[in-house]
Formats: sequence, structure tokens, C-alpha cells
Amino acid sequence: MKWKLTGRYILSIVLVVILVVFINTFIMLSLIMAQSVFNLPIFQGEETTPEQFARQFQDKINIENHHLSITESGKKELVEKNAWIQILDENGKVIHSYRTPTGIKEKYTPAEIIQTYKYKEIDANTTVFVSEKKKGTNRYSYFIGIENPSFNRYFISYDNRDIFQVVKIGGIVFIIDILIALLIGYLFSKRLTKPLQALINGIKKLANKDYNVNYEPKGVYKDVFHNVNFLSNQLTANEKERKKLEVMKEEWIGNISHDIKTPLASIQGYAELIKDQDYTPTLPEIREYAEIIEQKSLYIKEVIDDLNISTRLKNKALTLNKKTVNIVALLRHIVIDILNDPKYSNRQITFHVNQENIPMEVDEILFRRAINNLIYNAIVHNDENVKIDMCVEKDEQIYIKIMDNGKGIKKEELDRIFDRYYRGTNTGEAHKGSGLGMAISKDIIEEHNGELVASSEIDHGTEIEIKF
Repeated sequence: MKWKLTGRYILSIVLVVILVVFINTFIMLSLIMAQSVFNLPIFQGEETTPEQFARQFQDKINIENHHLSITESGKKELVEKNAWIQILDENGKVIHSYRTPTGIKEKYTPAEIIQTYKYKEIDANTTVFVSEKKKGTNRYSYFIGIENPSFNRYFISYDNRDIFQVVKIGGIVFIIDILIALLIGYLFSKRLTKPLQALINGIKKLANKDYNVNYEPKGVYKDVFHNVNFLSNQLTANEKERKKLEVMKEEWIGNISHDIKTPLASIQGYAELIKDQDYTPTLPEIREYAEIIEQKSLYIKEVIDDLNISTRLKNKALTLNKKTVNIVALLRHIVIDILNDPKYSNRQITFHVNQENIPMEVDEILFRRAINNLIYNAIVHNDENVKIDMCVEKDEQIYIKIMDNGKGIKKEELDRIFDRYYRGTNTGEAHKGSGLGMAISKDIIEEHNGELVASSEIDHGTEIEIKF
């Protein structure tokens, strides 16, 4: 895998280099041919080139009865170009001129004509261009010298064998360039693909549930390394939480199985006792047995209901039947109902409000269940003389607080009281329950877009705050 990545990277670099060289060469050759064939100003400005100006200037030369003259427009153009002109007959003698510099020759041999055209024989700033004007059987040559240091012209002679040699050497240089590109590509690819290979291996380990992955964030993949480390830490934490939840779930299943078996055993025992033909219970005994069977059945029903509603809340499968109610009246009725229960009639629960009417949209049945769970939790996990205060306030938000001065909850347990399947160490025989009550309360409050927070201090009590 490592060499496959490196090889692909090197190949891509070499192909890009070759492609760029060929494209650039093709474009340059095409532009040169277009400029030459179609006379397009590709590599120069829009104005006429000096060579074109010299060739086209023959239209500005008039010949009448062997008398030569320059048109007014031609003279103007020569002035604009800072140029001069000499017109020669077939013997190389100057027969007409305009704006020629001082000291310039008046007659040229063929060799001098060639020398003047090929090289700068006038001065360093003047370039001479040659063309001709035909009139009948007569042919007149003319020089146009343009004084402009920006103009340059060079003649190159070459041998075809030299061109072949240049191509040969160029091919060798091209091959050397390819080798250099390969070397540079290899060095860069090794630098780039090495950390990439480490990342791929790390992701494979994460996919195989091996979360022991940690890299030093550096180089071009610094952010990627950081994110892989973060993912590794998250997966490690999730795995620990999953294992802890699995243990809690197994313990919970064991406990709940035991808790259900105990009332079932009582129900079965009293039912067999009543059914026994050899024993005739009295009417008071039958009533007593029936009451016990009813209590145990209600306990089992409560556990099953908790399981059902917890599952539906967890899977977001519970539809809320909301309606607007006075939350103060609803909470007051909940407290009154609890105090009317003979088992809790001697408990101290006080109710405080800052206003009597606080409308709120709730599912009354589920909301009642959530608050009941929270108050019962304060009752059954503390002594009989515990004081419970419930406060309802409305400011910018609605606040509901349930406070007690009981035993308090240890910090390690406080972080877990809203977990499913968790039972605190203060849970006694009087209230084993399903272990889902607090989790159900939290889910119901959150379904109503509220937030539930618990705080506690050992021997000073616990406070549950709900805000909407």
C-alpha cells in the first residue's frame, strides 16, 4: 500500500511535467505559425511591425517619367516613425532621399547593401530595412532606417546536422529533466505519503475497534492528525461508557428479575394457600391474602409500565398530548395527592409560589409522573423527618425546585442518578422499583424542552432544579 501511494504520486508528477511541457511547446509553435501565416500581432503590439512598414511603404513612392517622389502621407509616416529613406536605382546609386542623416553613403555596392540590411552599419540606434518598388520593367530598391533603440534584428545561420544534434542533446536533457522530476517527486511523495499511510493505518485500527491511536499533530496533515486523535479519544470514552452501561444493565436485569420473582413468589404462595383443599382460610385471612396479592401485582405492573415508557421515551416513540394548564395548580395537586397517601401523610412537604397562575403547555399525565418520581425519590431515600420544599417561580423562565434536607447524594452517584438501570446505594427494601424513575423524569422534562439539573451535599440534602 505504501509503495502504491508513492508510485502513484511520482507518476502523477512526471505526467504533469510532461503534459505541461508538451502543451506549452504546442501552444508556442501554434502562435508562431499563426503570426507568420496570418500576419497576426501576437508577440507584438497592434501597430504595424517595422518590417511590414518597410514593405508597405512602396505605396507611398510615386514614379512619373523616371522622376521619384514621396507622398505627403509617406513623409508624415516617416516623421512619426523617426525614419529616413534612400531610393536606389539598379546600379546602387541613390536617386532620391528624405530625412537622411549627415554623412550617409550616396552609392552602394551589392555587398554594402547586404551588409547594411544584415547589420547595424549606420549607428547603434538605427535599424535599416530593405524593400523595392517596381514600375514597368524598372525595379528600384530602397532603404528605410528607423532610429529606435527598442528595435533589434539578428540573422542566424545553421546546419541541419546541427539541428539534429540540438534535438539529440535536447532529448538527453529532457530525459535528465524527467529523472530529476522523478527524484523530486519521490522525495516529496515520501514526505507526503508517509503521514498519509500512518493516517490510513490509524483509521483501519479505529474501524477494527482498536482505539489506541494517538499521533503528534504536525506537518501538512496537522489538522487531520488532531481530528483522528479526537475521534480516538471519543471512541475510547464511548467504549468505556458502553461497557459500564452493559455492566449496569446486567446488574439491573439481575436485580429486577429478583424484584419481580419476590412478589410473584408471594402471589403464587398465597394463591396456592387459598386453593388448598385441606385448608379453609377465614374471611379476614382471605381479605388479607387478597390485599397482599393486589399490592404485589401493582408493584409488578409499576415495573412493567416503567420499562414500557422508558423504552418509548428512549426511542422517541412517545407522542405528547399537550394542552395549556396552570402549572401552579397542577403541582399543588401533586403535593396534596402525595400527602393524602396514608403511607406519606406524616411527611413534611411545603409548597411556595411567586404567582398563582403560570400557564404552560404540558402533557399532564406524563408531567405528573415526572414530578411524582422526583418527590418520591426525596421521600423514600431519606428518613421520615425529612423536610421537602417545592418552589415554583416565573421570571424570564419558569423554575421548579424540589429541595430536601436529607442525607444527600455522593458526587460519584450524583453524576449517574439519571442513568437508566442505575440504583443508588440508599435504595432500601421499601422502594426497590425499576431503577428507571429518575431517567424517565429527565426524559419527560427534556421532551417538554426543559432542563433538569441535580445538586447535592452529603448530610445537607439535595436540590433538583427544572427550568423551561
